[in-house]
Amino acid sequence: MNQKLALELLKGAIWTGALAPLIWMVLGYRYDWLGANPIEKITHLTGKTALVLLLATLMVTPVRRLSKWNRLLLVRRLLGLFSFFYVSLHFAIWAGLDMTLMLAWMAEDIAERPYVTVGFAAFLILIPLAVTSTKGWIRRLGPRWTLIHKGIYPAAALGAIHFYWIQKADFSEPLLFGVAFGVLFGYRIVAWRNRRSRLSRQDVHLGA
Repeated sequence: MNQKLALELLKGAIWTGALAPLIWMVLGYRYDWLGANPIEKITHLTGKTALVLLLATLMVTPVRRLSKWNRLLLVRRLLGLFSFFYVSLHFAIWAGLDMTLMLAWMAEDIAERPYVTVGFAAFLILIPLAVTSTKGWIRRLGPRWTLIHKGIYPAAALGAIHFYWIQKADFSEPLLFGVAFGVLFGYRIVAWRNRRSRLSRQDVHLGA
């Protein structure tokens, strides 16, 4: 299988997998699958889906480096935008259905509930990442684009903390997300240190 076809199949799988939770929620509302508290159900599902897609976005770079399949980077933006879509939907459900768009209630909830505070902070961090994800913004921002998009790491960390704090009994899933994020972040630190070490050795060699 050539790489172009493999990339198109991967994109199709991402579209299918990313839209599946949304389709399930729509059908669940239509056919009453969402249980006694449908708002809570869809709030949790949109948040969990956003976090899964955010971690998948972080996985692209290490998988690309390990597999040497550089075209894999072409799906990173797609995954990131789908993650932001579910984060936005998660926020909209909380603001519109839970808080009924009452700004005073929203501000009070953000200020008084730590899990809401960190979740809202993650959402704010992701907004400029989504806005500047186009090729035009990449050209306009230059090296600053990379610096801005490093915000995905604190956003993912805050998302994992938010997920952990909302749990009442079973902490296995948020701990799994936390471990996954820790591994991915640790990989990036090691890669950064190795790159710095190679550059230092090159500088010494050129100086000699």
